[in-house]
Amino acid sequence: MKIAVTYENGNIFQHFGRTEQFKVYDVEDGKVVDSRVVGTDGRGHGALAGVLAELKADTLICGGIGAGAQAALAEAGIRLYGGASGNADEAVEALLAGKLGYDPEACCDHHENHGEDHHCGEESHCCGHHEE
Repeated sequence: MKIAVTYENGNIFQHFGRTEQFKVYDVEDGKVVDSRVVGTDGRGHGALAGVLAELKADTLICGGIGAGAQAALAEAGIRLYGGASGNADEAVEALLAGKLGYDPEACCDHHENHGEDHHCGEESHCCGHHEE
């Protein structure tokens, strides 16, 4: 398993499309065996799914993320844990322990009246940007 985290100063960076670094963790038998910080070479938004694919990441932990990026990650087969915050290393450990706090609707700009047919990635109500 290879987990990538949007990264800045030890923490989860809160805007996927503007992240300048990922911290990438190699996981074997449920434990981190290696990690490294890699730059995005100035690529942003849609190109970042390609960066993650090049890194062979199969999981992403991030803060806010728009619908287009969510779709690109899904197409690349990368599992998404959006709406996470705090220390990157602690978030990975929490994910491995099944205790990661994240928001599967991180892109939504409203949270009321969500019925059974709600899909966060719908362009009609995804904000597409996030405050830093």
